[in-house]
Amino acid sequence: MVSVRTRPVGSGWECTVEVEEEAARSRHTVRVEPDDLERWGRPGETAEELVRRAFEFLLAREPASRILRGFAVADIERYFPDFDQEIRRP
Repeated sequence: MVSVRTRPVGSGWECTVEVEEEAARSRHTVRVEPDDLERWGRPGETAEELVRRAFEFLLAREPASRILRGFAVADIERYFPDFDQEIRRP
């Protein structure tokens, strides 16, 4: 289960993501800039919804324990070059 809480920080957002997998839990902080939401967000989508989809993408590729504890959503593409193409799919 993935839960996301978002709060505005500067011109963007800071999202606290909690992931619960079987008996393990992890917490992550993800920064989202307005440009990220414009680039990868679906029409009308919030930063929270974008980050939830980004975590679905990440969790399909690695366990939560391997996901960085803090990063910007734009960093995902450096580690997973297919992120841009996959996250834009309807």
